[in-house]
Amino acid sequence: MIKAFMFLATLILSVITTAYASPGYTDNRARGMATLDIITGGDTKRRLDTLTDIAPELGVWIANFAYGDVVSRPGLDLRSRELATVAALTALGNAEPQLKSHIGGALNAGCKPTEILEVIMQMAVYAGFPASLNGLSAARTVFNNRGITAGELSK
Repeated sequence: MIKAFMFLATLILSVITTAYASPGYTDNRARGMATLDIITGGDTKRRLDTLTDIAPELGVWIANFAYGDVVSRPGLDLRSRELATVAALTALGNAEPQLKSHIGGALNAGCKPTEILEVIMQMAVYAGFPASLNGLSAARTVFNNRGITAGELSK
């Protein structure tokens, strides 16, 4: 029974992946890759390639669906979406690599370091002080890696 279920699940995922990789979805892919290129600073292909050996379909889903369909929607600008993502990842409290990536993405999308810090600090009220403190630690690492100094944080 379990083998039949696993086979069926694999078949369904294969059909979905094939559909998203088909030519009819090239606009989604192009939108997704363009949006990801802003967030990653042009490092999208290398980052998605890190999934090739273990879960290549996930890279397709990320580019086509998450960023091609959802993140590139016109209702919010990319700055706002990145701030919302930083808030959500801070609140989760268990996604440090993704949080660091999206703190960098928020900077790439035009957010000021102070805006990012304010969003992270606001999460202390909604997600707890430990989550907010961990978020600030992630921000410190990203800012230090980018040479953003304390003086720039007051701007």
